[in-house]
Amino acid sequence: MVDQLPSIFDQYKPDINSALKSGLQYKCCSLLSSSNENLNNILSYGMGWTDKFGNPINISGGKLLRPTLCLFAAEATGGSVDQAIKTAIALEYIHNFSLFHDDIQDQDEIRHHRPTLWCVWGEPKAIVAGNVLRSIADITLSELLNLTIKDADAVTINKIMSTGYLEMIEGQFLDLSYESRRNITTQEYLDMISRKTGSLIRCSMELGAHIGSQDKRVIAAFRGSGKALGYLFQITDDVLGIWGDAEKTGKPVGQDIARKKNSLPVVHALSKADKKQSKILETIYSKNELKQNDVEEVLNIMDTIGTKNYIKSLTYKYSDAALESFHSARVEDGFVNKFEELVQFLVTRDH
Repeated sequence: MVDQLPSIFDQYKPDINSALKSGLQYKCCSLLSSSNENLNNILSYGMGWTDKFGNPINISGGKLLRPTLCLFAAEATGGSVDQAIKTAIALEYIHNFSLFHDDIQDQDEIRHHRPTLWCVWGEPKAIVAGNVLRSIADITLSELLNLTIKDADAVTINKIMSTGYLEMIEGQFLDLSYESRRNITTQEYLDMISRKTGSLIRCSMELGAHIGSQDKRVIAAFRGSGKALGYLFQITDDVLGIWGDAEKTGKPVGQDIARKKNSLPVVHALSKADKKQSKILETIYSKNELKQNDVEEVLNIMDTIGTKNYIKSLTYKYSDAALESFHSARVEDGFVNKFEELVQFLVTRDH
């Protein structure tokens, strides 16, 4: 496992953070009522910029993966940060809108080592804040017409983005519908995460490539690479949700088991367990609340049937697919090296 983020995160982080903050501040001031300072505070807290009182803070928040991929893809295919920055921050606004709502639906109380939005301000305000952020993303995309981007390309970017986050919402619906089921197949689960998590990651690469290149072959290569990255990111996230270090993930060890969440390791264990193991799992998951010894029993079964090894094989499958598709775009070696570093990080990350 690694602590160090790949170089491309540091490369684009200042531009992304500056554009996110100025974009949100401007739109809140110009489009929302001046009396709605509390909403601005809620949004700033949700983005990780302030505490609940509106005081600026410096915490280790999200990785800004999606806007980073968008800017990287744009530059790798001949475009610029200035051309892609609006699209990049719109992706991050959409991602955070989904997190605001996802935390409510999953009843998650902690994210990035502090209380989630709904825990501080309540569910209704958190829902509204998410809706506002999604609207701000749409408005941000409308500003593409003021940049050096053709009108037809701006329409295409809007369509790809809108289709992508609709697919993300569909994935969240599937995830919720799977909560009460114990017979989900691994393929059903993989199809779900390709929507819930994978859609915006795929869009990030595709949109960046569309901004930087008019070559359909190149755009398709980046889209395919982004699709594989989406699987890889969520599968590794599922590993961290069960075997991750609480100090680094900000979530308790074994949380996905304790919450009876159908993450990939759990789905695999339930589908591959023998009769005796299935009976034990059925007894455990029939309980209203799981205790630590229940979590340990599930972990023992996973160890016996090789769940972790299965997950590891999938990470290699999708990391290889991401690299193969990216290499087919035939971009400059410097970008290839940075992408390979990113993929290695996603395979081995610990947070």
